Amino acid sequence: MKKVQQIVALCLLVCCTFSCQEDKVAKAISEGEVNEVNIIISDVLWNGVVGDSLRKKFAAPVEGLTQEEPVFTLKQYHPQAFDGEIKKGRNIIFVEKEDDEPEDRFVYHQNDYCTPQNVFTLSGKNTSQLLETIRMYSDEIIKTIRLGEMTVTQRRNDKLGLRDTVYFEKTYGISIKVPVTYRYALKNDNFLWLKKEISGGNTNLLLYRVPYITLEKDKEMVNNIIRMRDSIGNLYIHGQEPDTYMVTETAYSPSVFMTSFNDRSAFETRGNWEMKNDFMNGPFISYSIRDYKHNCYMVIEGFIYSPSSPKRDLILELESIIRSTKFL
Repeated sequence: MKKVQQIVALCLLVCCTFSCQEDKVAKAISEGEVNEVNIIISDVLWNGVVGDSLRKKFAAPVEGLTQEEPVFTLKQYHPQAFDGEIKKGRNIIFVEKEDDEPEDRFVYHQNDYCTPQNVFTLSGKNTSQLLETIRMYSDEIIKTIRLGEMTVTQRRNDKLGLRDTVYFEKTYGISIKVPVTYRYALKNDNFLWLKKEISGGNTNLLLYRVPYITLEKDKEMVNNIIRMRDSIGNLYIHGQEPDTYMVTETAYSPSVFMTSFNDRSAFETRGNWEMKNDFMNGPFISYSIRDYKHNCYMVIEGFIYSPSSPKRDLILELESIIRSTKFL
């Protein structure tokens, strides 16, 4: 009997050891650059129409950037190579061509191999079915990955250290997670400009309020937002030369659409800015959020000046800061 008990105890110890090892693997921290996606797919599919469809969806040019950059940086791996560091990718998409009709053509899991992690599987019996699956679920995958990357960026900002929120609370009635790397460039009762120096340029945040009528007059939202931005630029954002100030680029009409912002309605605007009577320009992202308490729109904008650097990930950083805003 004693020997049997020893054997049972040994089995339990082995099981616990394996269980702990699996938990340890599951809790490993995911790796990879911002907006990076590992595609696990055969070379034959990747080099054909299926790969073309994946690239068209997940590596399409980001809207609103002055230079062409893909939505995600794609890295393709053959299924037999899926191991080690590849498993630690934060975003993984399996694309599988199956002999029989797949039970589920789209499967989504979180934290299969590490955390945080998104793992998607797209399946199809043939090429036509695979193309249909990609078409049906690509928007959902893009949205999920973008939200995940924004959360990761916010956590990184937290670790870097954040500015004290007292000023934001007293002046605007909000809390916002702004990294300490952003310094005050201009601050008064009506307007706030924060700036972070980066290699070859800077990233910027603007905060101010405008009355409802400023954006809603005659229901001309796009024109009203452009006029509002140009007016603010003329007042506060000046170049080094006389009579130079920031305006909305006229050659590229900004995209404006309604969105949800922490249970509030808001207008999201993406486009390009330029310096009037000068050659400076770059992308911007702006949210005009309904502030019911003060009967106005709270405008929070991020813009970039970095002529020789990629801007996709910088825009994500600005959006992650803006999206951290909470009304008190």
